[in-house]
Amino acid sequence: MARIPDPGSRAAVGREARNRLPLDRHADYEPAAGRPDPVGALIEQAEDRLPELLPIRHGRMLVSPFAFYRATAVLMAADLAAAPSSGLISQLCGDAHLSNFGVYASPERRLVFDLNDFDETYPGPWEWDVKRLAVSLTLAGRENGFKRKDRADIVRSSARVYREAMARFAGMRELDVWYARADLDELREQFGDQLTRTHRERMAKAGAKARTRTSLQAYQKLTAEVDGRRRIVADPPLLVPVADLVPELVHKQFESQINDLLAGYRESLSDDRRRLFDAFTFVDMARKVVGVGSVGTRCWIVLLTGRDADDPLLLQVKEAGPSVLAGLTEAQPGADFDNEGRRVVAGQRIMQAASDIFLGWQRVAGFDGKTRDFYIRQLRDWKGGAAVQDMDPRGLRAYGRLCGWTLARAHACGGDRIAIAAYLGDKDRFDQALAVYSEAYADQVESDYAAFVKAVRDGRLEAATDI
Repeated sequence: MARIPDPGSRAAVGREARNRLPLDRHADYEPAAGRPDPVGALIEQAEDRLPELLPIRHGRMLVSPFAFYRATAVLMAADLAAAPSSGLISQLCGDAHLSNFGVYASPERRLVFDLNDFDETYPGPWEWDVKRLAVSLTLAGRENGFKRKDRADIVRSSARVYREAMARFAGMRELDVWYARADLDELREQFGDQLTRTHRERMAKAGAKARTRTSLQAYQKLTAEVDGRRRIVADPPLLVPVADLVPELVHKQFESQINDLLAGYRESLSDDRRRLFDAFTFVDMARKVVGVGSVGTRCWIVLLTGRDADDPLLLQVKEAGPSVLAGLTEAQPGADFDNEGRRVVAGQRIMQAASDIFLGWQRVAGFDGKTRDFYIRQLRDWKGGAAVQDMDPRGLRAYGRLCGWTLARAHACGGDRIAIAAYLGDKDRFDQALAVYSEAYADQVESDYAAFVKAVRDGRLEAATDI
């Protein structure tokens, strides 16, 4: 085993990084010379996506600058890479906007709050994730009509919690950091003084609603009995059963591919979870449109049943392409995987306090002759998110603080928490800088969004707004 530097040496690394990039410099944002056309970048990114679904993606992006921001991690990744960085590397979410945080069930059946989207996970400078979160808070505040001073307070508060949490993690033992988690009941105690009675009631309702979002609930909603067998019900173009996508002549071939996919996926599970998975039998499969930024990628839901028809399991099989951060940071040991689905799973397991027991990966050859990577998880397991559009300044401030703590915990596990804490120090210089940066970059997002809207109006991009 390699010898790990002592805490003093690790803190010295952080202080030296601050000499290279002072905290005040994080306020700076200027578009890089020759910055690519944002619409052209989106068109290039969509080249391998399903063309019939792209109008749905564009329609969802048209809703607001924040919706556009959710689908354009590729643009911000390039902008971050063009600017100076701390050089302190952590495992990154890669798309840590506030809608990619939420609640879900831990294997111990506790409701936890954590990051829940890792399509872009990759090693990189820790501040890239923090800046992505900060800008999302600013855009959400603008969309909700908050004053600039309120938006700045929200961002500073989130950054302060991140900084202070990282300092606490830096002083903790390794196992204590790894076992730290945002259990929803504990969070109510930790952040309860930030919330009004109305906010606490909404939080309780959100938790109760999340607990109803299970495979059984999805099974009852998405399936029906057809000719004596349970089948996924079509809701085109958002949900299309495989029988409606594949000609009858190649149906058996496709079913064979599905069985190969599930067999290969099974091998990515641990021994105990393979045994559990073996108790289920394949029933049906459908293509499903999910999210905003993911629309156009290949995403499937797979229906399986256990002891009988009332014992369902719904898995989501989601395409994993290269991270938008790939090639933008220096190569890191162990960062390159021969399967992009495995990259997603590895990053998720590092950053999440507790991960889905069915999380795994597989590679599949399609009918078009191309081989694609996928990662697999349960479709619903007490999963829920916050209604950001309904938040007032106090509510968004509390939510931003919660996201800041959660991101710090993820980076404490995925990077050198002692070096990051030493870099940040105990003053509010980084918090203040981030509030300035987030406003400047939100202006850039709104400019890119305007270019996107114009491209739709000019017919350069097609958008479906009625789906």
